[in-house]
Amino acid sequence: MARVLVVDDDVTVREVVVTYLRAAGYDVEEAADGEAALSLLRAEPADLLVLDLMLPGIDGLEVCQRIRAGGDDLPVIMLTALGSETDRVVGLEHGADDYVTKPFSPRELVLRVESVLRRAGERAGGGVRGAVSDGDLVVDSTEHTVSLAGERLSLTAREFDLLRFFLSHPGQAFSREELLAKVWGWSFGDQSTVTVHVRRLREKIERDPTHPVRLATVWGVGYRWESAT
Repeated sequence: MARVLVVDDDVTVREVVVTYLRAAGYDVEEAADGEAALSLLRAEPADLLVLDLMLPGIDGLEVCQRIRAGGDDLPVIMLTALGSETDRVVGLEHGADDYVTKPFSPRELVLRVESVLRRAGERAGGGVRGAVSDGDLVVDSTEHTVSLAGERLSLTAREFDLLRFFLSHPGQAFSREELLAKVWGWSFGDQSTVTVHVRRLREKIERDPTHPVRLATVWGVGYRWESAT
């Protein structure tokens, strides 16, 4: 049974989320602020974190940032009452795997939890095994590592999935909608999620991210991987 930690200072929201997740069969813990959440995670690791953005004391962005800074790839779904694309992008840039904007459907949140955990399970269980490479860039799905010119790169789980997919389909153009479905199995979701992860990947794998040569933009379509070999 997967363990989910729900962090929200709104008692009503927290109770609704906890109730639906428990009904779906998850072992659920809860916390009302960022400090309590970090303490619970130190005491007992979770399989997924449902994290409110606006928390007293340590906010959700800081919690997510601390988790990622420690090298933990714990899947994080961020809850936010802020609906602008900029606010959603900030959450993704701080290491969130997905986000849900309040007010939200509890059933949709459960579906997103299932989707994120399924992908995490595929990675842990070796849904795709072995290494795929392009020149000096190597993605090893067995060890879940990425190296560029012999140097290990630090990627989030979403970035890893996206990079592995592109390297496995060189020369093919994919729309953002197709990438949401093919990489993460989402039939819903904001396509800006793809845009953010593409930009973050470019910052890590391109010599000049402002003029990418590997992960190219196909205007009017989406993105394509240009093989170096």
